[in-house]
Amino acid sequence: MIIQDLTISIFGNIIPTNMSTMEQALFAAVIRLLRPLVRILLRNGVPYHAFADLAKRVYVDVAAREFGVPGRKQTVSRVSIITGLSRKEVSRVKSLPEPKDTRALERYNRAARVISGWIRDVKFKDNKGREADLPLEGRGATFSQLVKRYSGDMPVRAILDELLRVGAVERLRDGRIHLRTRAYLPQNEEAGKLGILGTDVRDLIRTIDHNLRSNTTESFFQRKVAYDNLPAEILPQFRALTLGRGQSLLEEMDRWLSQHDRDVNPSTKGTGRKRAGMAIYYFEEDVSENTLPGGKS
Repeated sequence: MIIQDLTISIFGNIIPTNMSTMEQALFAAVIRLLRPLVRILLRNGVPYHAFADLAKRVYVDVAAREFGVPGRKQTVSRVSIITGLSRKEVSRVKSLPEPKDTRALERYNRAARVISGWIRDVKFKDNKGREADLPLEGRGATFSQLVKRYSGDMPVRAILDELLRVGAVERLRDGRIHLRTRAYLPQNEEAGKLGILGTDVRDLIRTIDHNLRSNTTESFFQRKVAYDNLPAEILPQFRALTLGRGQSLLEEMDRWLSQHDRDVNPSTKGTGRKRAGMAIYYFEEDVSENTLPGGKS
């Protein structure tokens, strides 16, 4: 370890030792953010050098797209200066193939919309106001009609197979399709869950980024309630409370948003194309010295 100019050289990377209060807060936040992410990476056999290349690629891409000089073409040299990577490394990283999960994201979005429509649309409810068990084809409300109305041009069989695969629906003995869950949750495969990691965590971080750059009146809604001295015995009750109240609120927001979404309601007026939503998540962990405020985790 070599100390020079109030910096510490660690494996070729320079980390300042005279950090400002803001830098200390940012670095501490990044470490807390990375711990659960690195746990997922290691569990899935992703070594450090692979993650480092992914991080470099994102650095280069964001610098190239969002930190250019207005009216001037972004150059490798400027990206190199902004990111701290050499020009050779910038060029190498830009040539790396980009991993994509477009099909998985499309499958997730379409399947989630079908379930949402099933819950919301009175056409697909029974005489007691519950989600009806739907025949695949035929007269009246059918699963095929549901899919065609809410999944765009996705084949009916593809949506059905996906919902069966994740356990969201089941076939009854008479052939009708029964809704088992009120949300699309890929329970049976890690890849589907990892796709949600990429979208949901991204949305949360983008909200935090927006709020860091905005004044109070323009901030997005971002709230949390948590206590750190709870007995383990009350957690099942709290999980159930979260599930019931949270699902109810999300379904209420879904009904409101669907009235203004052009895919669901083509008569909607207005300009532009925006993506907006609201997310709720539950968390719990064992409290130790490292997980209390000011700790390492």
